[in-house]
Amino acid sequence: MSGTQYVTPELQRWLREQLVAGQSTVDLVKSMVTAGWQQKVALDAVAKAKLDGWFKKEEATPGVPEPDLRSGACVVDAGDRLVNVLTTVQLPRVVVFGNLLSDDECQAIIDAARPRMERSETVAEAKEGSEVNMARTSRGMFFERGEHPVVARVEARIAKLLNWPLENGEGMQVLHYQPGAEYQPHYDYFDARHASTPSILKRGGQRLGTLVMYLNTPVRGGATTFPDIKMAVQPIRGQAVFFSYDKPEPSTLTLHGGAPVLEGEKWVATKWLRQGKFE
Repeated sequence: MSGTQYVTPELQRWLREQLVAGQSTVDLVKSMVTAGWQQKVALDAVAKAKLDGWFKKEEATPGVPEPDLRSGACVVDAGDRLVNVLTTVQLPRVVVFGNLLSDDECQAIIDAARPRMERSETVAEAKEGSEVNMARTSRGMFFERGEHPVVARVEARIAKLLNWPLENGEGMQVLHYQPGAEYQPHYDYFDARHASTPSILKRGGQRLGTLVMYLNTPVRGGATTFPDIKMAVQPIRGQAVFFSYDKPEPSTLTLHGGAPVLEGEKWVATKWLRQGKFE
């Protein structure tokens, strides 16, 4: 029961059947809202249907990166390291991991990135390439895939954890946020309306998933926020937040941002995952 709208067992069963038949969670929520259901009721109903049926077809052969959490395990084997599962959300698909990186790995990535930091840019909207955008006030750099021994080790760990080919990952980006720096809410997929998108897609297709790894812990602020679901993930060293999006549309509810750092500094490493081999 939520407000005056009640999801009957029959509707819940129908939702499970639609999921097994291949309907996406996003499309089911949109259909319910169009039919007059409150968005929160629809989100909760579809999430419950997915949990009840556990949608084995999608989990076994995912069209997007996805950790294997079917057993309900609190700890996942990522090859060379056991990673804790701290929080999961079904729609949008968000998973918060603990113990993904060691303190030494976090520091090694910061030390290797620090001499190469430059003002961060975003994908240009009206021209090819990238550009400085006032919505993003961090400094950053990119590693080539496998460029640094620690980066290569972490990339292999991510591929194992998220069941996604190593070669489908972009090079790791490291960002540094000083007090007041932020990244306003945005989507990570490539917008078809932007002039640079066609050339970007030739290098591996769309982005399907994002993993943000926290390399240090600020004193205050700097959370990764998801405005559509009013969620905030605190940036704790060694932890990470993963989210996926099966289509380049706002309906995936993956609007997210980096809240301003209020005290201290924030270092993060981001790994974006593509449909195909990234070159």
